[in-house]
Amino acid sequence: MTEPAVNLARRKDDAGRARELIAFRVGAQEFCVDIMSVREIRGWTPATALPHAPGFVRGVVNLRGAVLPIVDLAARLGFPPAEPTPRHVIIVAQIGRQLVGLLVDAVSDILSVREEQLQPTPDVASEAARSFVRGVLAVERRMISRIALDHVLGADAGAPA
Repeated sequence: MTEPAVNLARRKDDAGRARELIAFRVGAQEFCVDIMSVREIRGWTPATALPHAPGFVRGVVNLRGAVLPIVDLAARLGFPPAEPTPRHVIIVAQIGRQLVGLLVDAVSDILSVREEQLQPTPDVASEAARSFVRGVLAVERRMISRIALDHVLGADAGAPA
């Protein structure tokens, strides 16, 4: 038998090679980011709009006295913008030196995967898609794309944060 694609209980012999990822939904798609970038997961809070902000920036919220920009990840990835409900969540992530809130539909899993389980982004993807997606995981009957957080901010896809 082959080993399952995802092993939630990290084995000792995989400890040096396993990576933990947080999986979440944006519309009908599933994505993930490295758990080490995630600072917390919060419920949806309406954001205060910022004039002349890019369309994917919902605005800002108060995070314990700090101003936290909220990025609508659906809009940033080229999908229709989210219509937030109380079921939506904000993943507070560290991108470079900045904390950013990522608006997503729901967090679905914490995955422990080995590097060899991450497949490269298919060559048929556009350059913009490849700049956001750093690989794809096949987990049971699901395909989960790993997001490159360093490309979420900025007006262009290649702007490092």
